[in-house]
Amino acid sequence: MPALIVLSALIGLLIGSFLNVVIYRVPRGESVNKPRSHCPGCNTEIAPRDNVPVLSWLVLRGRCRHCGEPISIRYPAVELLTALVFGSLAAKFGGSWALPAFLYLAAVGIALAFIDYDTKRLPNVLTLPSYVIAPALLLLPSAVDGLWPDFARALAGGAILYAFYFLLAFIYPAGMGFGDVKLSGVLGIYLGWLGWGTLAVGAFLGFLFGGLGGIALMIVTKAGRKTKIPYGPYMIAGAYVAIFVGQPISHWYTTILGL
Repeated sequence: MPALIVLSALIGLLIGSFLNVVIYRVPRGESVNKPRSHCPGCNTEIAPRDNVPVLSWLVLRGRCRHCGEPISIRYPAVELLTALVFGSLAAKFGGSWALPAFLYLAAVGIALAFIDYDTKRLPNVLTLPSYVIAPALLLLPSAVDGLWPDFARALAGGAILYAFYFLLAFIYPAGMGFGDVKLSGVLGIYLGWLGWGTLAVGAFLGFLFGGLGGIALMIVTKAGRKTKIPYGPYMIAGAYVAIFVGQPISHWYTTILGL
């Protein structure tokens, strides 16, 4: 298990480096493959030695080797965050065949969270393919371990959460973007896979975190009630927390209610 956690964290560092490219280029409609990474200041192509996750940023002291242009601390932060999330998911799922599916969720979720924070958009190029990729990855543990009831619940969870968010967007379109609706279905697939209680807790935490984040934003930036707030990061954070503690929370809540 420790070896798997370390390996997953190292893979997370590499994936995090790629996610920085995705976060920067996808909103601009640019290819994530070409051209190769380059300094936005002097346009010099970044050499492999200067593209090592986290370490290169530290060695270069956060500046371009050629022109001295500052390199945002976000780059190593995204790499470290991805490593942390990958490692924690490996600790949660161990050698389960479901681990690759949840690692995919972590990668696309981190990219979407940062893009939504920057642009207030959740690009279809990341959300829509997930409706195919997520079930495809969950087919593996379903087939190997005979978890077909879990797979059916995952599909139902995605449909239910999508329908719920669609209804909210229909009732109050000013408060819910359709990008959030499309993201909800993807999150519902994963939360549904883990159980109905996890699905309920993940949905609730998304709203809770979003509400608290909106209040904090109004306090810190003096934003008004009509200020557009990126809701995707809160939905993703709620789902991530629910992956780890959704079932205990739902069990505790139903126990209190005597159900």
